[in-house]
Amino acid sequence: MKDLTPDKASLDAIEVASRDEIEALQLSRMQHSLSHAYNNVPHYKAQFDTQGIHPDDLNSLADLSRFPFTVKQDLRDNYPFGMFAVPKSQVNRIHASSGTTGQPTVIGYTANDLKMWSEVMQRSLRAAGMQRGDVLHNAYGYGLFTGGLGVHGGAEEMGLTVVPVSGGMTQRQVRLIEDFGAKGISVTPSYALSILDEYREQGIDPKKSPLQVGIFGAEPWTNAMRDEVEEAFDMHAIDIYGLSEVIGPGVSMECVESKDGLHIWEDHFYPEIINPETGELVPDGELGELVFTSLTKEAFPIVRYRTRDLTRLLPGTARSMRRMEKITGRSDDMIILRGVNVFPTQIEEQLMSVEQLAPHFQIELQRANRLDKMTVKVEVASSDMSESDQKAAAEMLASKIKSSVGVTAEVIAGEIGSVPRSQGKAVRVVDNRA
Repeated sequence: MKDLTPDKASLDAIEVASRDEIEALQLSRMQHSLSHAYNNVPHYKAQFDTQGIHPDDLNSLADLSRFPFTVKQDLRDNYPFGMFAVPKSQVNRIHASSGTTGQPTVIGYTANDLKMWSEVMQRSLRAAGMQRGDVLHNAYGYGLFTGGLGVHGGAEEMGLTVVPVSGGMTQRQVRLIEDFGAKGISVTPSYALSILDEYREQGIDPKKSPLQVGIFGAEPWTNAMRDEVEEAFDMHAIDIYGLSEVIGPGVSMECVESKDGLHIWEDHFYPEIINPETGELVPDGELGELVFTSLTKEAFPIVRYRTRDLTRLLPGTARSMRRMEKITGRSDDMIILRGVNVFPTQIEEQLMSVEQLAPHFQIELQRANRLDKMTVKVEVASSDMSESDQKAAAEMLASKIKSSVGVTAEVIAGEIGSVPRSQGKAVRVVDNRA
């Protein structure tokens, strides 16, 4: 793979500032952001007053732990614009969740919010090794989902040539990557696998593609999948993190030169890690639930938002700002199977170690005779496999899941294409339990 390490002179000064400088800026911005939320969002005023806390009580960063959490239900309860801190006339753009699991969450952005979003996305793209004039194939979904437009805005301001292809039409994706000479691709990791399959289907060697870097986000993925993609395409696979409630993509980003966790742009987003059951803070380095407070957002300030994503905070390396470990799962999509906590990423990790099987999978949960059962549907890596080899590969994966995860799973290895493909976020778990 080509060395894409960015020139240190191109970095923003705050990216390599001292911790004292970063924390002084955070405190100043946090004091303003809490006051802005309290004075302009009735929900926050009521929450703070009920808890007997006021923005003036924040005298140090540690004081933030005295303030109440914000959860997704708060956003749903204030649908559509109750969490906005500015008049609608000052809102330049609105994004929203799909609402498939309840009332949609609606997010607003002022012109300054969009400018800040663009700036953190430019940082993120630069950290991935992209430079002015490069072609970026943007396969994130466009529309109310923040992925497509979020990446797009920063990429254009940075001077990249953006191909706004969105998801779907996988055959065409391959053609455009090849014809337009895309250096980078921004895409969900599960859909990247579909694009890889299409390369092979068309008889094109993915190693010879123009791609040098993949920017993968919107769903958890493992280092084993990173190895698979990097080996197949001979390109860097970089993790990006974001969520619409905080801003969208660009909250944190891996650096291409280190790939050792995602540097959080702490001058705009303040991270905490809590015990997901007690809500108590845990020290840096300990696994827990990620919580964010926005420091510079105008339209939609967010205070101690519980993301439900599980990770840990680590010291900075390629940048001064702290890193977050790759997301290992979510506290609210964790599977509890006969008393054992299971995350889809654990299944993926074992699947990637069985070379006879492709990296596509879906977990199906059922209940029979009052007992929960887990079935893992996978695909063979080659259409030439015999039935006995197919069965042996499935048994191997089942054994690995049992020994490493601690649960018994039935593994069904089907033909190529038998696992449903995703053009956006992968549906990893289908829960058919009543």
